[in-house]
Amino acid sequence: MTSDPRAALSTFIAALETHLELSAVRRGEDDPAVITAYNKVADAFVAYDDALLDAYGEVTPLDVYSEEDEEVADDDLLDDDDDDDLDDDIAEGTRSGGYVGLDDEDYDLDGDDDDEADGDDDGDDDSDGGGRG
Repeated sequence: MTSDPRAALSTFIAALETHLELSAVRRGEDDPAVITAYNKVADAFVAYDDALLDAYGEVTPLDVYSEEDEEVADDDLLDDDDDDDLDDDIAEGTRSGGYVGLDDEDYDLDGDDDDEADGDDDGDDDSDGGGRG
């Protein structure tokens, strides 16, 4: 691992350039050269991010995901048990259903503008007919 962020960045950029070049001439969906370049991009990024953190206490807003992360995310998307548990809790009254709508005073059913009560119709709460002094 390179501890110098500048050198790690150069390695990362070189890995990106190699990946681009090999992607442009790839031979099929599972071209081993592109897969190898892909893995080198991921490794170089992690090395750069680590070097940046070590040197300056800073990180990038990026992350590398593995196939395991995707499998977990897919399992979470397909898991309906959590939804059933939430529905049961709401039905039992042990948990709020989240957003329950506006309070009556926050929702104007008749479409009247509350500002008309102050004698003007310019959309502010003052009665001088203007919003600025």
